[in-house]
Amino acid sequence: MIIKQYIKDFENLGFGMFVHFGLYSVLGKGEWAMHLLNIPDEEYFKLAEMFRPAPDWAEQLVTAAKNAGCRYITLTTRHHDGYSLYDTCGLNPLDAPHSCGRDLVREFVDACRAQGIIPFFYHTLLDWHEKSFEEDFPEYLRYLRKSVEILCTNYGKIGGLWFDGMWSKPDADWEEDALYACIRAHQPEAMIINNTGLGAQGALGHIELDSVTFERGKPQPLNMEGAPKYVASEMCQVFADHWGYAQEDLNYKSPADMIRDLAVCRRYGSNLLMNVGPMGDGTLRLMDKAIYDLMGQWIKINGEAVYEPHPCEIEVENKQEDFLLEKDNIYYLFCDHLPMSADPNVALKQEGEYRDIFTMSKKIKTITWLDNGAPVEFEQNGDCVTVKTVPYAYGRQLVVRVAKIETEE
Repeated sequence: MIIKQYIKDFENLGFGMFVHFGLYSVLGKGEWAMHLLNIPDEEYFKLAEMFRPAPDWAEQLVTAAKNAGCRYITLTTRHHDGYSLYDTCGLNPLDAPHSCGRDLVREFVDACRAQGIIPFFYHTLLDWHEKSFEEDFPEYLRYLRKSVEILCTNYGKIGGLWFDGMWSKPDADWEEDALYACIRAHQPEAMIINNTGLGAQGALGHIELDSVTFERGKPQPLNMEGAPKYVASEMCQVFADHWGYAQEDLNYKSPADMIRDLAVCRRYGSNLLMNVGPMGDGTLRLMDKAIYDLMGQWIKINGEAVYEPHPCEIEVENKQEDFLLEKDNIYYLFCDHLPMSADPNVALKQEGEYRDIFTMSKKIKTITWLDNGAPVEFEQNGDCVTVKTVPYAYGRQLVVRVAKIETEE
């Protein structure tokens, strides 16, 4: 099996921000509004006259991602409506330079590089506006490849390309060889990711693909038996029900859910790509920013356990939701559903017997909590390890608590 370093490096990024931003952001009814609300082209594309992102939209976005602990951002350079945030160099007038006089992808890339964040590009494969998509598919594919080539050549080194929409024509010849060869010619170490959609989570695909996807589904261990090369995995998730800004979508998941999603992703070596839909001016809703801020607060405490440690074969025997990651001779025990210890008139759950039991052949030197550095009580009898995972003291509830286990070499 071929193992490429840039794919392993991608796995170490751990946590990324997904950004759905375009004309639909002005409308505020979700990224599929044009199609699902049957808005005619002549009406929908008038939104370009109102699409005027704030001068510092990209800087604000990247700052929010960095504060949250994200190490990369995947931006929708063109979504299914056919409108591009980048300069299409004459391929299509439906782009940001034509409508607002600015190359928004350039602004995004510059802001990422200024703050040490790796830029990734989402690019649609289907197109509701481009007539050749339905009338002359081979011609459309040539248009698509020229578009992707612009992204690969005009913005310096990028982290990767994230495609979406092949599921719209499942029986068509998408000429993947030609598309991916174009990318490899200009960006040989760019991750190539092609979203398999809601119905085929974790499915392997073309040999050039570098990561499988889990769209709004919990990642699982990948069965790569017989696979020609090693691939990564990534789960994309959304705060509510829409990927693009929807003003009346109030169905938000809790920050605790998002923290647990990140932990579960790392359990299986997957990255979490957490989506946000900026408003028409490019700024974030207060709720979106608040959730990212809370995730950042958790990562500031537990970050050393999030990025580079990888899954290990040691299973926690008595708790399905608890697990270990490892890096060299250090292990990290992730403990979920620990209550807060407090007076029964304050806390819903009370302190009891909270223990994790697992088998480890290495001799343990110390175990400490990452959140406060306090020692963790444990017993090691031969290979059997019992860790007393005590509840939080009053004043702290971090959703998932992490203990650092240091072992002898």
